[in-house]
Amino acid sequence: MTAATLAASALDDLVVARNVLATEVAGLRALADALDHRFTAAIDLLNGATGRIVVSGMGKSGHVARKIAATMASTGTPALFVHPAEASHGDLGMIVPGDVVLALSNSGETAELADLIAHSRRFGLGLVAITARAASTLARAADVALVLPPSAEACPMGLAPTTSTTMQLALGDAIAVALLTRRGFGAADFRQFHPGGRLGARLRLVHDLMHDAAELPLVSLGIKVRAAIPVMTERRFGCVGIIDAGGRLCGIITDGDLRRALGPDLLDSPVEAVMSRAPRTIGADALAAEALHAMNARERPITALFVIDGDGRPVGLLHMHDLLRAGLV
Repeated sequence: MTAATLAASALDDLVVARNVLATEVAGLRALADALDHRFTAAIDLLNGATGRIVVSGMGKSGHVARKIAATMASTGTPALFVHPAEASHGDLGMIVPGDVVLALSNSGETAELADLIAHSRRFGLGLVAITARAASTLARAADVALVLPPSAEACPMGLAPTTSTTMQLALGDAIAVALLTRRGFGAADFRQFHPGGRLGARLRLVHDLMHDAAELPLVSLGIKVRAAIPVMTERRFGCVGIIDAGGRLCGIITDGDLRRALGPDLLDSPVEAVMSRAPRTIGADALAAEALHAMNARERPITALFVIDGDGRPVGLLHMHDLLRAGLV
């Protein structure tokens, strides 16, 4: 194959890819425009579940359903995926009063969903459908049917589920986010379900990572710089905090401050003549990600943050090395 042929083939690939993405974007825009009061009714029903959200679908819709259930479960909405074929062979026992069923089927005529639909109707469980056909069996049986708008599949034959599954997935995300918003689910709640990896590290709290009061490099106002330097050296954080008579943090001296103040009178100067006033601080209950942002914010990044209580008294110190060890950086 010649270089010209390879280049032409690569160009064709890009054309295909861009057409696929443009087609799916058009489907998502149509979906956003089609949302109406039925979406709110679906959120009402799902949010009112005293049990779990049981998400189900077959084939490609089943793969999407698994992801929707996982997203809900990780954002404060108890959810699980039940395979519709397995449901007909005993897994219906997993679905109990108080649960609400979210069933996905593009055609709305998926045979494997029949027993699951019948089970929800027999036991008075809420049923929300995501389908492309308003007149389908699934849509007619559901308490609320979220109908996908007509949109071309991105497959050139118009057969492989592409745009339709993208719309299902995006609609599932919209449902999950609407539910977490209704429930007031915040970053602290999110942290409980994501303890691992970098995301889990970013959601750790400052007090989980900070050095406690016993390790703090602190000196009082009025002390000479020559007495503050050994404290800075011993603690090895590259800084020393200055506190007033009430124990409140009022300044900080860093290695950089010392270099900038070099002169014959430096060692005999009081610390307040050298310190940076109003140092950046953070609370013990803040997220570690907030501490990282505070260290990197403004024109001059810093490597250490004093942790203070509500009265401005130092209770800990967080160093950039602590964030590195925790996997935030």
